[in-house]
Amino acid sequence: MEDFDLCIPTKIIFGKNRIPEIGKYAKDYGNKLMLVYGKGSIKKNKVYDMVIGSLNKEGLEILEFSGVKSNPVLSHVNKGIDLARKKNIEFILAVGGGSVIDTAKAIAAGILYDGNVWDFFSGASKIEKAIPVLTVLTIPATASEMNGGTVITNEDTKEKFGFIDEHLYPKVSILDPTVTYTIPKEYTAYSAVDACMHLLEGYFTHNDGWFPVQDRYVEGLVKTIIESENILLDKPEDYDARANLMWSASLAWNGLGTAGVAGAEVPCHMFGHVLGAYYDIAHGASLSIVVPGWMNFMVDKKTKIFARFARNIFDIKEERDKDAALKGIRTFKEWFEKIGSPTSFKDAGIPLNDIDSLVDSTFDLAKVWGIKEYTKDDIKEVYKMCI
Repeated sequence: MEDFDLCIPTKIIFGKNRIPEIGKYAKDYGNKLMLVYGKGSIKKNKVYDMVIGSLNKEGLEILEFSGVKSNPVLSHVNKGIDLARKKNIEFILAVGGGSVIDTAKAIAAGILYDGNVWDFFSGASKIEKAIPVLTVLTIPATASEMNGGTVITNEDTKEKFGFIDEHLYPKVSILDPTVTYTIPKEYTAYSAVDACMHLLEGYFTHNDGWFPVQDRYVEGLVKTIIESENILLDKPEDYDARANLMWSASLAWNGLGTAGVAGAEVPCHMFGHVLGAYYDIAHGASLSIVVPGWMNFMVDKKTKIFARFARNIFDIKEERDKDAALKGIRTFKEWFEKIGSPTSFKDAGIPLNDIDSLVDSTFDLAKVWGIKEYTKDDIKEVYKMCI
């Protein structure tokens, strides 16, 4: 195990009917806040009313900033930064899923920065300070409610970049599984895929050292996510399944799964980010398209770990590692199909005439993220396996 530093400073408030508590926590961070949310779903499920009521009870001054879209964009972040500066906002409350929280974090960093906030995403600059962010989570998937990460798409350059910084950990996050009952079936599936791959990227790519704590942590959570999602296919209002999926998604990308792990990378997210930037598809959907193709491309290099995954997650019995690995890949793909997440370009309606552009963008992102293993020919082959 490698040396590591780990601090997860977010206070988690988890359970039924906890959202009305947000005001008493928010008041500790100032009087003037920006309320960031999406396109109105929180008004339909009454989350908005609970949040506003709690904030008003504490006498807080609220500036609303709505309109965040799935795959949040830089132009909207910049609008938020300008507005927050003009109104002297002291902290931000994000109410929504990962897109909303990522937007809030980018605004929180940009408001105190003299340059272009995109500098943080491109690696041209590092955050020195940010205003506080609090969250009320409504869609579990990205773990942005419990980590320092943010992902934004630059519409002008078709770049979907992300980074992690300790200044961006939310101070407080409220997680109420009951508000996820109304998430559409396909987005519940995308959430499960995303959470699985947050765990499995490091598990698949580490240096094959002995990491029993992390590997078993990953396997246990992935099995829990799969089991919970399978229950929700037939019982979308099963509280325990919703609660376990929500908490597993938070634990999937908060640093615990890769703490002390050597060599972990995120190649599937690299491919998925490019697909999201080009075609504006849900992130979990982009991953379910990429993962089977990437695994088939890597199966000869990753036979041992893919075989372990197959045996420990899907109880596959083949004795030969290669046979187990291949069956595990097929079974994983079949699970994506079962829950309704696309597994090919064709499923998602992605055109085939952009492959060369996708390859160039993926290669450029690999350089930004320090993923050195893939040539342009390798990247093209992975995409061809996803068609």
